[in-house]
Amino acid sequence: MSRSHSLAGMESPLLATQGAVPAEGPDAGVAAHYGDPYAEQRTLALSAGLVDRSHRGVLRITGQDRLSWLHSLTTQDLEHLAPGSTAEALILSPNGHVEHHLTLADDGTAVWLHVEPGTETALLEFLQSMRFMLRVEPADVTSQYAVLTLMGPDSDDRLPDGTAVAMRGTFGMDVVVERDRLRAIATELRERGVTLAGMQAYEALRIAARRPRLGLDTDHRTIPHEVGWIETAVHLSKGCYRGQETVARVHNLGHPPRRLVFLHLDGSEDELPSHGDPVTAADATVGFVGSAARHYELGPIGLALIKRTVPVDATLTAGGLAAAQEVVVPPDAGANVKITLTRPRGLVGRRPG
Repeated sequence: MSRSHSLAGMESPLLATQGAVPAEGPDAGVAAHYGDPYAEQRTLALSAGLVDRSHRGVLRITGQDRLSWLHSLTTQDLEHLAPGSTAEALILSPNGHVEHHLTLADDGTAVWLHVEPGTETALLEFLQSMRFMLRVEPADVTSQYAVLTLMGPDSDDRLPDGTAVAMRGTFGMDVVVERDRLRAIATELRERGVTLAGMQAYEALRIAARRPRLGLDTDHRTIPHEVGWIETAVHLSKGCYRGQETVARVHNLGHPPRRLVFLHLDGSEDELPSHGDPVTAADATVGFVGSAARHYELGPIGLALIKRTVPVDATLTAGGLAAAQEVVVPPDAGANVKITLTRPRGLVGRRPG
């Protein structure tokens, strides 16, 4: 994932925090950890933690037509999104492949959304091309605003002063704040008992929660059914949008070609598989590794996208490591089958809000 020009050369001021170790790859610009990744995981899961995700892209959309416009462009029913409510949505290619994954909320006058690092420029270009004569004004505000995420059962009342918008979801609470106040807000929250945690801790809990991440657990061919976004980011009875034909065809007539699985990796090795490493079954390549991490309770874990036809009890090899698979998206997804994703409970604390 390339970095957007809007954040080129920018690093979070929280990297100056004592013990901070910079992240690499798609999370460059923020901290991987602050000295103890496992303790940081426990904080996020069991008490109150703050994750610096200021490397993510932030867009703000104003104008009277903003909700109906986004409703027509995305997979989600946004036309009647209430102020303060949070939603996930996808923008698909004409062939139904996922191009953008959005987390968004409306504050009554504007829609705020955040996306994967480096994707905000392409998203804004697409939105600008679809404005036509509608009363909408999309803007990339990444250089002025940043995302922080509060997690843990004791983080409910820790909303920082000066929050532009809060997005309360099923995996923590994202708050959008002025970028030049990042250090002051982090200091304020730490004085109120919130602990800083890095992206390594956040990612380990995300993987344990079986939550895919665009660009890591997906590729250019991914469709919503394959990774479970059909449950969280797609409204199946809304009106027409780009890529809807693929979604409807899979949901009503067939099955997705691949499915997301959770991996329990062999803990006897020191290495984790890398993103993109092949996943094999019976000496045949059946997919690829997306994300992998060391969890404070579960040990080495990962997510992989594999062929739907791989038996659910097949032993896999991921990047050369033995791996037991756990179903996330079942093989019979689609074809009007009601899917309940396999989601663990109790790994990331109580849902805020």
